[in-house]
Amino acid sequence: MDFSHFNDQGRAKMVDVTQKDETYRIAKAGAKVKVNSATMQKIKSGGIKKGDVLAVAQVAGIMAAKKTSYTIPMCHPIMISGVDINFKLTNNEINIISTVKCKGATGVEMEALNAACTAALTIYDMCKSVQRDIEITDIMLLEKSGGKSGIFKRDNKNATVLSTCISEQKGTKKHEVPFVELKNDYGIIGDAHAGKWHRQISLLANESIDTIRQAGVVVSAGDFAENILTQGINLKELTINTKIKIADTILQVTQIGKECHTDCEIKKTVGKCVMPTEGVFAKVIKGGKIQKGDVIEIIKEDI
Repeated sequence: MDFSHFNDQGRAKMVDVTQKDETYRIAKAGAKVKVNSATMQKIKSGGIKKGDVLAVAQVAGIMAAKKTSYTIPMCHPIMISGVDINFKLTNNEINIISTVKCKGATGVEMEALNAACTAALTIYDMCKSVQRDIEITDIMLLEKSGGKSGIFKRDNKNATVLSTCISEQKGTKKHEVPFVELKNDYGIIGDAHAGKWHRQISLLANESIDTIRQAGVVVSAGDFAENILTQGINLKELTINTKIKIADTILQVTQIGKECHTDCEIKKTVGKCVMPTEGVFAKVIKGGKIQKGDVIEIIKEDI
């Protein structure tokens, strides 16, 4: 079936999707809004005179997803079944992730991109009176599924290892080491938690412990009992059996989170600990060496 965007006269047309099968489709898109620390503080505290910046941006993104075919000429009107806009704030950056779902004959990539872009533009509009040089960057499709083309997931080449840690005895705090050596179906050589079981190695994202740092607690590598501290990858979105490649090693996710130790010092100080909900545990499929700076990739299975 030919899905050309040109008619017999060589002019643009809307693609005819009449004969395409309806499938369940999801698309995620992202955008970043870079502001200065003063603007970010006003956003967080509700000090922007136009109102709640993120609430307005969220509604704007949802509205944009529903109206995409009004502004993108060749987009089909789609019966969207769900739109969600999420924000993650750092000291000077708002990361926007839009998720759009439908069951139909064509995908919702443009709807997700339009939602993320419009949410970003709305943040600019809400805040331009206090900062004119706000930057909007990294508008991109992050992933999509459904339809003939199957699954797409953007490679995140910025995902890296921040530190590697071990503990020689159970019940003792992990400490940072220059590198770790992994053994197939065993774990990290020299780590007390290695063995023939499903939690051979633990990973935690540096982004996950930002909330702990914001509470004023100074944390260092190994404080959450993690073997691998990562940066630039959303571990929370991984699912059981996902395969992760780090340098030459391959891990397979076996568990998300675990019960927190009752005597966890971080929980005593802050009132919560991120490892029970955001930590990832895995077994070693392929051994090798992991060290700081190694690139982390998600292995995509054949469709």
